[in-house]
Amino acid sequence: MPNVTAASPSHASPSHPPAEAQITHREILEALAGLLAALFTALLSTTIVANALPTIIADLDGSQTAYAWVITTALLANAASTPIWGKLADLFNKKLLVQLSIVIFVVGSMIAGLAHNVPLLLAARVIQGIGMGGLTALVVAIIGSIVSPRERGRYSGYMGAVMAVSMSGGPILGGVIVDSPLGWRWCFFVCVPLAVVALVLLQRTLHIATVRKQNVSIDWLGALLLTAGVSVLLIWVSFAGKADYYAWASKETAILVAVGVVLLALTVLVESRAKDPVIPLKIVTERTTGLAIIASIAVGVGMFGATTFLGQYFQTARAFSPTAAGVLTIPMVAGMLVGSVASGQLITRFGKWKPFVVGGSILLVVGFALLSTIDHATHLWLVGIFIAIIGLGMGSMMQNLVLAVQNTVRLQHIGAASSSVAFFRTFGGAIGVSVLGSVLASRVADLSAQGLSALGVPAGSSGGGSLDLSALPAPVVEVIRASYGDATGRIFLIATFCGIVAAIAVALLPNRPLRRTLDIEQPTPVEHTAERSVPAPDAGEAAPARTEQR
Repeated sequence: MPNVTAASPSHASPSHPPAEAQITHREILEALAGLLAALFTALLSTTIVANALPTIIADLDGSQTAYAWVITTALLANAASTPIWGKLADLFNKKLLVQLSIVIFVVGSMIAGLAHNVPLLLAARVIQGIGMGGLTALVVAIIGSIVSPRERGRYSGYMGAVMAVSMSGGPILGGVIVDSPLGWRWCFFVCVPLAVVALVLLQRTLHIATVRKQNVSIDWLGALLLTAGVSVLLIWVSFAGKADYYAWASKETAILVAVGVVLLALTVLVESRAKDPVIPLKIVTERTTGLAIIASIAVGVGMFGATTFLGQYFQTARAFSPTAAGVLTIPMVAGMLVGSVASGQLITRFGKWKPFVVGGSILLVVGFALLSTIDHATHLWLVGIFIAIIGLGMGSMMQNLVLAVQNTVRLQHIGAASSSVAFFRTFGGAIGVSVLGSVLASRVADLSAQGLSALGVPAGSSGGGSLDLSALPAPVVEVIRASYGDATGRIFLIATFCGIVAAIAVALLPNRPLRRTLDIEQPTPVEHTAERSVPAPDAGEAAPARTEQR
């Protein structure tokens, strides 16, 4: 049973390192119980909706654009709130913040379950996203504050297992609920009792001392500018290229892009001058963190794009039920489970993380490239192999990228650093779903127009129309299903290029050994006028001690 050192809050000053207390493996597992239960609930809410979305959008008379925005709004709120939660984690009691994020998530789930139109559903998804942002940032930050980087691999593996189970069980459970008399609204309601269980577990098992700091400030202006800038760009990519809105090369495009870029530039300016920025530029511009962020954006584009549109592919293009569509995504989740758990255990055993991250990025590129070849008639066993490869790649990369970043920052900055990586991954996911959804809608419209013309049927903008196919004639339904199936490969071709960017970024990551201490050790000042001893680096970074003359 390994002992892990945890910093005590009673002696925290730059010149005097915090005292250390021993936390056993059992105590860490007890603390993880509530954290992983909360994370499971949040992730389940995302995956359980994925397979229910075709039914939800059809019932609410929504379009393909609305389909993408149900996912995008939650991801955007998640991304925008993650840095704020991470900053709060460095300032206030993390346990209370986790519980607050669960409560916010429950409120959003209840409103979503009662929604009677798409706008109300989108508003509820924003509230859910804020709660999920807290859970995303805080769970990782808390683990980083109680477990050293060298031992963190195994616990990251446990987190990966929870993610895999939620991604595996969510689509299946969502499909069963949609196909049952309960209806799609229970896809949101079912998360409420799970969240209550997580609250109880957290209250009983998680014990973190409250650290109160003076002169605390939150950079609300930076957060507002960041959210506004990202939102404007997402609105642009969601509606550009559609006949009912505006073309890619148009006055509206120029205005939206200009406004978005200006807002993001103002964000950088405000963050560089803020006392407590939500995204500390000194942290995100550090080489390891910067490269991990680039890789995380690319991973987010592929990951959220894959999980969002594969469910639609199986249901709309291949005519499977929601339950069957959930079962068909199991190979990806199984690959993710194997990749995350195996890599976590091996990293803890050998102390080497980079080979697994680089290998995962290669698998991700290969999986996306293979998936870009699918159409409406591809054998399902081939699709299963392709998505299993993607799952292996994602499982080997996601948590290990966060681990690499946490290994380079002081304990007091773990919340901000972890949330920054999570923010950009979710930000990439929001961009990915929006852009890929727009590409899919445009491609479906073109293919549907061609197919319907061959039948002698006048074609409208089918890509943006209703997804309810039940009232259409059988030949028309066949054309639309084939169009969705053939268009899906195009979006994974885009994801392939994102995967290549991620592979290049992780290949350039500095291969720093994982330290065995919770915090970066600082030189201990010695009152000596002639010379001072410089302490050795962290464990794993072998270098002889030396003496400097003053």
